[in-house]
Amino acid sequence: MSKIENLTLEEVMGDRFARYSKSIIQERALPDIRDGLKPVQRRILYAMNKDGNTYDKGFRKSAKSVGNVMGNFHPHGDSSIYEALVRMSQDWKLREPLIEMHGNNGSMDGDPAAAMRYTEARLSRISTEMLRDIDKDTVDWVLNFDDTEYEPTVLPSRFPNLLVNGSTGISAGYATDIPPHNLGEVIDAILYLQKHPQASLDDLMEFVKGPDFPTGGIVQGIDGIKKAYETGHGKIVVRSKTTIEKLRGNKSQIVVTEIPYEVNKAQLVKRMDEIRLNKKIDGIAEVRDQSDREGLSIVIELKRDVDSQGVLNYLFKNTDLQISYSFNMVAINHMRPERLSLKTILTSYLEFQQEIVKKRTKYNLNKAMDRQHIVEGLIKALSILDKVIKTIRASENRKDARDNLVKEYQFSEKQADAIVALQLYRLTNTDVTELEKESQDLSEKIAEYNKILGDDKELNRVLAKELKAIAKEYRNDRKTEIQEKVADIKINTDVIVPDEDVIVLVSHDGYIKRSSIRSFTASSDESGLKDEDYAIFTEKVNARDHLFMFTNKGNLIYRPVFEITDVKWKDTGEHISQTIGLDSDEEIIASYSFTSLKEAGCFLIATDDGYIKRVNFDDLTPGRTYKKHAYTYIKMKAAESRVVSVDFIDDNETKKELLLTSKMGLALRFAIEEVSTYGARTTGVKSMNLKDDDRVANLAIVQEDDVLGFITQRGSFKKLAVSEVSATSRARRGVNILRELKREPHRIVDFTVLKSEDSPLEVITDRRKFHDIIPSDYSLGGRYSNGSFVVDVTTEGTPVIIRQKPEEISLN
Repeated sequence: MSKIENLTLEEVMGDRFARYSKSIIQERALPDIRDGLKPVQRRILYAMNKDGNTYDKGFRKSAKSVGNVMGNFHPHGDSSIYEALVRMSQDWKLREPLIEMHGNNGSMDGDPAAAMRYTEARLSRISTEMLRDIDKDTVDWVLNFDDTEYEPTVLPSRFPNLLVNGSTGISAGYATDIPPHNLGEVIDAILYLQKHPQASLDDLMEFVKGPDFPTGGIVQGIDGIKKAYETGHGKIVVRSKTTIEKLRGNKSQIVVTEIPYEVNKAQLVKRMDEIRLNKKIDGIAEVRDQSDREGLSIVIELKRDVDSQGVLNYLFKNTDLQISYSFNMVAINHMRPERLSLKTILTSYLEFQQEIVKKRTKYNLNKAMDRQHIVEGLIKALSILDKVIKTIRASENRKDARDNLVKEYQFSEKQADAIVALQLYRLTNTDVTELEKESQDLSEKIAEYNKILGDDKELNRVLAKELKAIAKEYRNDRKTEIQEKVADIKINTDVIVPDEDVIVLVSHDGYIKRSSIRSFTASSDESGLKDEDYAIFTEKVNARDHLFMFTNKGNLIYRPVFEITDVKWKDTGEHISQTIGLDSDEEIIASYSFTSLKEAGCFLIATDDGYIKRVNFDDLTPGRTYKKHAYTYIKMKAAESRVVSVDFIDDNETKKELLLTSKMGLALRFAIEEVSTYGARTTGVKSMNLKDDDRVANLAIVQEDDVLGFITQRGSFKKLAVSEVSATSRARRGVNILRELKREPHRIVDFTVLKSEDSPLEVITDRRKFHDIIPSDYSLGGRYSNGSFVVDVTTEGTPVIIRQKPEEISLN
């Protein structure tokens, strides 16, 4: 009768998952520190060796090897076994492949191998070193899954496979990424460690320079390698090996001959071609894969007069032409997963090999002693041959003969068995001589084996000799170049951004967008803005230009034009607050585009509380954090202060004059030269001596013959000649330009310089109503006139802005 237990789900899940985790950690996904193999790999190598499927014999169908492994040792799916077998044959995955394969065994393009019924395989020559001495009691054995035969728990691994071929795998709670290394370098490090057990990491790195990937490439970052070798965890940069070749007609091409480890070549070529098709960078004419049996070759052909290094840098940064490789050196050590340092791996391997040599020597010693015992019995038998023959002839059978020999001549049972089995032709003088010689040889071997077992120095000498022999036999040149520093990739904007014109719009409510000329032309009647919003900047600019946006609270927002969201013209675009936090009552009041960040000139900035300053263009050049943060371009005197005007003046305009007006109808005119240049985080100097309840309405750069257009809060429009306001100096009160009324006096809300009498003006009210004015319809007013009513404030709202009506954008 079965017993029913009451268990909580937590207990059941915890117990089952712990068992499952232990199983996949130890029996599936992680390599052993000693032979660097996962169980499936070990079983494949052992089964093929047991079957005689070695490098010195013919190839056999892969399906046969997979069947042997699955039927005898590895009770899992045939596909997982075959995939492991195929991977061990791929010379772009393993530094020293352990399997040789005939047929399609996959490719660097990620192509799968042909089915196992088509391919043929055998152990590679170096695999014999993995299995050498396995028949001499060098490793422990366990019963297989159905208890029908034994399998090794580890292979003798006479070369340091864990580091040479590396490993990758993911299990429950653990993952491993151990890169391949150069066999000769690793063995040299082990030989040094053998003589200097206290060797430091720097000492070992004199030999093991870093990973040596089968695909070559360039590894950058000694610090990352050192950290990985010290802690088992670190990061390096692996980049492709490339050359830039000059072609006729000022053209060039980038030739890639080695790519980073485990990068899919086909996907890499596809990604680079997508960059060409999508015009992410301008200048790539064609990308083609010219790889053949001679080696890898990817050619990126460039257009005429293209910055080839700039294109290459972009590809390094945006494709797998350069990757980051993270070491995570985890392996099974004493039945437990551990993250390992380089010295721990080398020390464990060295101890394991010492144990292998010791066990092999014990096996050889026992064999030699057993044989010597037999030989001594045979020599003794030959010395009393007549008596031995007489005794055997008098015996009833073989067993009786053996017993009689033991009883009468004090032979051991083993010796007696050997004598009884002796063939007649061996009973010659020659054979006696051979036996005596064999006995002497055995004595020498026994002495040698005892010496090895009794003296660690002798044991290490034997091990060192064998390691040197393996290094001599299989040593090859390093494939991966090591560079000390990670190269800083600088991408020239001219490479990334196509040289093309676009339309950029900045709205009053903070929306920005760019559109292609084609999209603008197709839907120029629809700006995409909300009904109550309006554009404060709409211009044709180059994608390589730079956009500066100034807010009324002293914040500067910078965007390279190519980084502005590219949308259809009839779409709204992105709101600036998506990336930069602005106050709810903060408005963009001015925008300017520039072809470079090295403009000659300065910004003229005025605030409503009567301050003014000039700031050099260089002082407002954006920093690295421009995408997330706005920059302060003026320090406000009070929290309620606002910027009313931002103008860019080049070096030729500094001889002109400024004219400021206040809300209460005062105007002041003085030379620009009176305004000093200050840094970004300053307030500046007094522009106008304001009364306590007065504020600056606006500022304009003027000349003597200019005409100004004013709008008041009552909807009155007035034209006034600049000459009516005499030029004085900065920080004065100014002169009246409105006639003061006792009831409902006019207050200036804004003014602008008229381009011409026929250029229409646009008045915008607080209700977002738009009212057009033709200046020629109105006569010039004197300083004491209040102008003519043009806007019905009761129906349209109070005017807040007067400006030149935006003209159609010239696309020529």
